[in-house]
Amino acid sequence: MALESASNSTDTGFWSDVSDHVLRYGPVFEQRVIERAEGSYVYDSSGAPILDFTSGQMSSILGHSHPDIVRTVREQIGQLDHLFSGMLSRPVVDLSKRLGSLVPGLEKVLLLSTGAESNEAAIRLAKLVTGKHEIVAFTKSWHGMTGAAASATYSHNRRGYGPVNPGSFAIPAPNAYRPRFTDANGNLDWKTELDDAFALVDSQSTGNLAAFIAEPILSSGGIIELPVGYLAALRQKCDERGMLLILDEAQTGIGRTGHMFAFQRDGVTPDILTLSKTLGAGLPLSAVLTSRAIEEEAHRKGFVFLTTHVSDPLPAAVGLAVMDVVERDGLIGRAVSASQRLQAGLEGLKQRFESVGDVRGRGLLLGLEIVTDRASRQPDLAMADRIGAEAMARGLSMNIVKLPAMGAVFRIAPPLTISDDEIDQGLGIMASAIEAARA
Repeated sequence: MALESASNSTDTGFWSDVSDHVLRYGPVFEQRVIERAEGSYVYDSSGAPILDFTSGQMSSILGHSHPDIVRTVREQIGQLDHLFSGMLSRPVVDLSKRLGSLVPGLEKVLLLSTGAESNEAAIRLAKLVTGKHEIVAFTKSWHGMTGAAASATYSHNRRGYGPVNPGSFAIPAPNAYRPRFTDANGNLDWKTELDDAFALVDSQSTGNLAAFIAEPILSSGGIIELPVGYLAALRQKCDERGMLLILDEAQTGIGRTGHMFAFQRDGVTPDILTLSKTLGAGLPLSAVLTSRAIEEEAHRKGFVFLTTHVSDPLPAAVGLAVMDVVERDGLIGRAVSASQRLQAGLEGLKQRFESVGDVRGRGLLLGLEIVTDRASRQPDLAMADRIGAEAMARGLSMNIVKLPAMGAVFRIAPPLTISDDEIDQGLGIMASAIEAARA
C-alpha cells in the first residue's frame, strides 16, 4: 500500500509538471506514465504491459530495446558520436554504401535526422536540379511539419500558419474505399482520376513543375495504398512534364511492406527516395537516396544542405545494425507471414462487427476503418474513440487517424519482430474493445 501511494504521489506530481511546463503539440496525452519498453511492449509506472501495435511513432520495426541496437549505441557512443559536418566516419560511409547498393539508380546517399528533414533535402534537391519550383503532392499526404515538407502536407494543420511555399499543388489520393471516379463495376477508376488531376495541375502550373512527392501508402491519410499500376502511370506523368518523382518511404521502407522498399512491388524506381522512422528503428536517422546523375548535376549547381547532425556517426552505426538484423533474421519475409496472420484476424473482426467498414494496407502497415454502417461508409469517430480507449484499458496501444476528412482509421503497424502469440493477443483485445465500445 505504501508503494502504491508513493507511486500515485509521484504520478500526481508528474502530471502537475506536465500541466505547468509541457507545451501541447497536438495529441491528447495518454494518462499513463511510461517508464520502460522492451520487445513489443511498453510498461507504465505501475508495471502494466501495453502491447504496442504502432511501433512507437510507426518507427520501432525491431521492437523496443532490441539487444543489437542497445549494444551498438553503447559501443558507438563511447567511441565516436558526433562530428563537424565536413568530416566523415566509417559508419557514415558504410551505411551510405549499404543503402546505395540496394537499388540501381539510387546510389548516392545523404544521411540526416528526421523524415521532415529528408523531405526538405529531397525537395530542395529537385528544385535545384530541375531549375523549377512547383511541387505536387496528394491531398491526404503527410511529409513533415517544416517549410517545404509542410507545404506538401495536406492531411492536416494547414490553417493559421500563414502562406505556404509558392507553387504548392495537390491531387486527390486514389481511395478504393471511397472512389471519386468509378468504372462500370463501381470500382475505383484511378486512371481517369489521375488524368483529371493532372489536367487541373497543368491548368494551374506556370510551367515550373519540379517534382511530385508521394507516399506509396498514405499513412496519416488513412492507410491508402496506391493501386498496382498507379506508380508507373504517375512516373509517366512526371516524365512527360520534366518532373522528378520523390517517394517518401518513412513508414513503408526497410521491410515493413514485405519488400525492402514498397516501390519495388511495382518495379518503378523514383528519382529521389527518402527514408526515416524505420531506418533508425526508433532513433533519429533519415536518408535521401538519388542517382549519380542527379547528384552530379546538383553538385555542379552548388547544392548545399547543412544541418547540425548531417552524417553523424552514432545514428549511422545504428542504421547499419538495423540493416544487419533485418537481413540476418529474415524480417522482410517475416513481415509477409505476420501480415497474413494479422490481416486474416482483422478480416475476421470485419465479418463479426458491422462497425468495421474496411481492412486495407500491405505487410505490417494495415488500416482498420470504423464506420456507422457499411452502406453509408460514414466514419464513426465517436465509436473509434471508445474502441481506442477500451483497447488501451486492456493493454493495447493503437493509433487512430481521427481527422474527419480521412475517416476513423486505426493504423496498425506492430514491429517486424512481433510473435504470432502477440498478434493473437492484440486481435483478442481488439475484439473485446469493440464489444465493450458497442455496449
